[in-house]
Amino acid sequence: MKYITHLSRILVGVLFLVSGFIKLNDPVGFSFKLEEYFSLGVLDLPVLMPFALAIAFFVVVFEVLLGVFLLLGYQLKFTLWSLLSMIVFFTFLTFYSAYFNKVTDCGCFGDAIKLTPWESFTKDIILLILILLLFSGKKYLNILLPTSWTKGVVVLSFLGAVSFGFWVLQHLPAIDFRPYKIGVHIPSGMSVPDNAPKSIYEYQWVFEVNGAEKVITTQKEYPNVDGTFLRVTTEKIQEGYVPPIHDFTIEQEGVDQTESLMMVPKLVMVVAYDLAKSNPQAFEKVAQATLKAHNAGYEVIGMSASSEAQAAEVIEKYGLGFDFYFTDQTTLKTIVRSNPAILVVEHGTITQKRHYNDFELLEFNTTN
Repeated sequence: MKYITHLSRILVGVLFLVSGFIKLNDPVGFSFKLEEYFSLGVLDLPVLMPFALAIAFFVVVFEVLLGVFLLLGYQLKFTLWSLLSMIVFFTFLTFYSAYFNKVTDCGCFGDAIKLTPWESFTKDIILLILILLLFSGKKYLNILLPTSWTKGVVVLSFLGAVSFGFWVLQHLPAIDFRPYKIGVHIPSGMSVPDNAPKSIYEYQWVFEVNGAEKVITTQKEYPNVDGTFLRVTTEKIQEGYVPPIHDFTIEQEGVDQTESLMMVPKLVMVVAYDLAKSNPQAFEKVAQATLKAHNAGYEVIGMSASSEAQAAEVIEKYGLGFDFYFTDQTTLKTIVRSNPAILVVEHGTITQKRHYNDFELLEFNTTN
């Protein structure tokens, strides 16, 4: 039991540390996931949506500290009950998401490791078992360091986690796990290999045979049945290959301009998923940066999911010398965690990404 307890301690502590730091690297992304959970039709808690970022920040810092507490053996009663409470809550949440198919990705490990709802639920069940083993072997969970050292490590861990989280919020994630990271060629990320596995669908054909309904299941072909066809339902039973970059379009007046824009040698994209929620002072920096880009021979476009009226208002108010195109809001949130932000794209390859606090670091190539 002693060895089982220590093994459980290491597994749970390390997992909480890794999970916490991955989300601390991208608290904005975790807040988007919490907004999904709080939304109508999921947990029906829209009152919490405005506080999603604050809640996300608190949760990830707390998760990191619990991992540190457990590994050090610090405040064990508080630590164990906090771990149990957290894992019980998230086990319920992942089961609810999986069973009712509400949220397709729990966000447990951010964009670094994608888990299906049932995989997330299984992971939480395993963690729940390990935490219960820690309760059973609590007497073996000794403090590893002298008390003064332990408190010092705890304080440094707290200050480090909070400082790192605030730095990320003021800039961009230190490690970009998303498919739009610097160096990615967007058209290649959208392509599907010729030999990629296709999605498999199950068709349930309903016929009337001798006055009764008969259901025949096939994967595609129309069944040979001596009866009257009534209806058919389709269900995807196996997902096919999904390219890393999907649902990416740049539209203007309903026309998809993605292909032509990805061929532009020097392109600057101003990304603002919601102009109403954008930092207004940042658009003064946008105007300055995009003027430099224009002078260096770059084509500049805006990308937003906001209405044309909102875009026109922002353009007029800040004297912006470019038009806005429409792109799906979820896609824009995935591309960059700043509202607004600037991306520099050359022949379809992302060469720079900047938070609005770092626009002065943008470099524009003046050569053709």
